[in-house]
This record gives sequence, structure tokens and C-alpha cells, in this order.
Amino acid sequence: MRVPDELTKRRLTQARRLLAIAQTGLHYTTGAFDKERYQELLGLAQDQLADLADVSTAHVAQLFAHERGYANPKIDVRCAVFNETGEVLLVREAADGRWSLPGGWADIGASPGENAIREVREESGYIVTLARLLAVWDMPKHEHPPSLFHTWKLVFLGNIVAAGDISGVETDAVGFFPVGVLPPLSLGRILPEQIRRLDELRRNGETEFD
Repeated sequence: MRVPDELTKRRLTQARRLLAIAQTGLHYTTGAFDKERYQELLGLAQDQLADLADVSTAHVAQLFAHERGYANPKIDVRCAVFNETGEVLLVREAADGRWSLPGGWADIGASPGENAIREVREESGYIVTLARLLAVWDMPKHEHPPSLFHTWKLVFLGNIVAAGDISGVETDAVGFFPVGVLPPLSLGRILPEQIRRLDELRRNGETEFD
């Protein structure tokens, strides 16, 4: 999907907010009348998201079918790993054939750091330890393609302990690349300017957050 313009960004934010209000309302309301109205609001929000993302309303409804309770942003946890020459570790996503930092949705039952270590091991084969948190980014504030979910991205700095083989099914290749000469990236997951910024942050000993 193309990078959204400012109007599309505002409409996405509004649609996500409407969906969150409907989801939270359906969780807390005890009145039949209110439940009916929140259900109607939910349908309108799903229609808006479907139009903006150019997918069917049924697809949006399926994606959010298991979202219950008070609505919260989703958490995307990733790990930035650099070798001794400053090249960054990237994995190729089987879903779109493009490259990204190893990572994904945070799983319940594990801490953010534990999730990051597991994702690196499964997607690249490398075993890492975490040095520190590099960035916490609110994805709608960056130039990602339109997304149905409101997502926060946590990126840790990882140090390689050992190498191994890819064990997951979501990636099909792994490699180290110069920060200035990156392969085609999966822009819904990571942007070139974000990788360059992560390199600056790790070299300067800094952490960035939105």
C-alpha cells in the first residue's frame, strides 16, 4: 500500500478511534439499547477502515474478531542486531519477499525482551542477548503504509551469542547489510530511515521515544 497522505492519516486515526470506542463500549455496557448502538458504531468503523485499506469489511471484522475488552494499541517488538563492521541483520519476510528487522507481534506470557530474543532466534537462527532499548515508536507518526491497527513498535539492541538455523515459517532468508545499502524493505514493518536512526542511536548510546 502507498504511504498515506495527511488526510488519509487523519481518517485512519478517526476510524481506529471509533472502533476502539465501540469495542470498549461493548465490553462495559449492560444495556441492550447501548449494546445495539455500539454494535452499529463498530460496523461503521470497520467499513471506514476497509475503505481506507482497500480490503473488504469482512476481512476487517475477521482481523478484529478476537479483540475484546478495553481497546489498546498492539505491540510490535523487534531487534536491531549489528555485526562488527556495522552491518545490520535483516530477515526476508515470506509473506511479501521483502526484508525487515527480526520481530513481530508481542506474545502474551513473555516480556518484551523475551519476545524480541525469541523472534530473532526463530526468524534468523541467531541467539542474542539484549543490550538496551533503542526506540519506542508510535507507528501512525511515521511514514508507514496504512495499517488497520494502531501499533507501538519497540526496538531493542541485540548482541550475537551464537548462530543457528531459521526455525520459524515467517521468514525464508537472512543476511547482514550495510545501513546505507539496504535491500527492498517491508515498509509496513520497518522504514529505511528508521534503520538509519537505530544505527545512530546505538552508536550514540541513546534511546528515542514518541
